[in-house]
Amino acid sequence: MTTVDNVDVTAASGERFDEVLTREALEFLADLHRTFDGRRRELLQARQDRYAELANGGTLQFLAETQGVRDGDWQVAPAAPGLVDRRVEITGPTDRKMTINALNSGAKVWLADFEDASTPTWENVVGGQLNLIDALDRTIDFTSDQGKSYALADADQLATIVVRPRGWHLDEKHILVDGQPMAGGLVDFGLYFFHCAKRQIDAGKGPYFYLPKMESHLEARLWNDVFVRAQDRLGIPQGTVRATVLIETYPAAFEMEEILYELRDHSAGLNAGRWDYIFSVIKKFRTRGKDFLLPDRNQVTMTVPFMRSYTELLVRTCHKRGAHAIGGMAAFIPSKDPEVNEAAFQKVIDDKTREAGDGFDGSWVAHPGMVELCKEAFTKVLGDRPNQLDKKREDVHVTADELLDVASTPGNVTEAGLRNNISVGIQYLHTWLKGTGAVGIFNLMEDAATAEISRSQVWQWLHNDVELDTGEKVTRELIDRIVAEEIGKLPGEASDYDEARSTFLEVAVADDFAEFLTLPAYERMP
Repeated sequence: MTTVDNVDVTAASGERFDEVLTREALEFLADLHRTFDGRRRELLQARQDRYAELANGGTLQFLAETQGVRDGDWQVAPAAPGLVDRRVEITGPTDRKMTINALNSGAKVWLADFEDASTPTWENVVGGQLNLIDALDRTIDFTSDQGKSYALADADQLATIVVRPRGWHLDEKHILVDGQPMAGGLVDFGLYFFHCAKRQIDAGKGPYFYLPKMESHLEARLWNDVFVRAQDRLGIPQGTVRATVLIETYPAAFEMEEILYELRDHSAGLNAGRWDYIFSVIKKFRTRGKDFLLPDRNQVTMTVPFMRSYTELLVRTCHKRGAHAIGGMAAFIPSKDPEVNEAAFQKVIDDKTREAGDGFDGSWVAHPGMVELCKEAFTKVLGDRPNQLDKKREDVHVTADELLDVASTPGNVTEAGLRNNISVGIQYLHTWLKGTGAVGIFNLMEDAATAEISRSQVWQWLHNDVELDTGEKVTRELIDRIVAEEIGKLPGEASDYDEARSTFLEVAVADDFAEFLTLPAYERMP
């Protein structure tokens, strides 16, 4: 245990961890915690209060009290160095191999992920920071068990690093300040900012972030205040930090302009976090019956009415304010089966072509093998232009009712869909609990967001007595039978999956709906 002025690091130290967890860095973290944790907890309680209102028959709407912001004449800061052209971005965890591959991938941006694509083991939390430091110092390398060596390409070929810290809801149980666990997001942000902000500035860029899971502009205001204090503490000019916000919760879709406004001096745009958005729709209106009942996950495409309204509003909002609009994740990964590959590649091309045509300035992929497909789709629209901020989309006029129109989503609930959700949820948790937060399952890159859809759909179908295409009703007995059958198809012994199975059932069938599956899963980790 390391103690610095009532800051306790309760986990065992690893190789070179002392380079990250310095006295000065821990003092910096402690200042962030003591200054902002009270507000964080108040905002988390506000989330619960808002959900209670929805459960009691309330709804979501554009805020009357912020009409002046929406009507005002203001713009966000101009694009920062390294964030002018974002036509293709790759996401992934900060392990050593992925750090090198992502930076070398040909993407314009790498979302270096401490959140949905990463399990927050202590090794991943601290080791990921070391990998980012080494990447910026160009001392990083990696050799696989098969003897293959990985090293960085020339500096001008590398993607811009944009770090995604954990959301406000996640604690870091291995760092206690005055006896309280720190917010995981402040740990991830603080360690990267402390060690890498000046390194990035020296490299001609800056400390850039993706901000996840926010539900209101007040949460964005909190992040902005964190940025202001952090820059002041390290003597870095205000406005050096830039942050792109993922609009991936239902409430945030009604506060896009306000979120940009709160972060305007530090804003780098908004992203359509499609998978968590679908999960949030289910979560926020889970007690409201069939009006918010969704069909099989693979039938909830980006062209269904409520998703189309969400993405078009995002582009219009961003370009109205001079901010980048970044499209959603292509979760497909290359397969050894040529037919599977051909179908997956075509879906990615269609998806990215639609986004580019709608006015997005760039989009995400989860695998280096998909970078060129995304880049080509956007280049066909952009040409030599770095973005299309001039495409204002003034033809778009989205109402609250259109954002809420889940009932118009076509499709049905099938036994195959139920089986897929159960299998994906268990397989994902099996790997997550072992320390890996992004895993290929059924030719898709699954992370916590897609696993959340899987388990929340099972919960929704069970608690709404949904009838499958087979005529059978979704019951606890049916779920238990399918769980056993799907585990039986997996490699190894059934007992190998006991912890994943119990965690999945805890978040998929219990009467009380866990806010995030990572919360009980994290409690099962040392």
